[in-house]
Amino acid sequence: MTLKDAHEALGRVMPAPDAELSRWQVFYRVSAEVYARVAEVDRGHHHEALYWAQREREKGEEIARSLTVQSSEDGEGG
Repeated sequence: MTLKDAHEALGRVMPAPDAELSRWQVFYRVSAEVYARVAEVDRGHHHEALYWAQREREKGEEIARSLTVQSSEDGEGG
């Protein structure tokens, strides 16, 4: 799989913009894994694929933090 193939495949399974954050979190985790694998096979785009893997990983982690905050706020005052 090339970097271009990965972009196209992930674009087809990307959640809707208004999808739940948990769905986006899963997408970003899977996306990061795909790009990390691509970095190993598409050597001509190795560094770019690593960039995308890191970017997607960070987006997923940001959502995880947001969900944690949201969950703790929902539990307050109960």
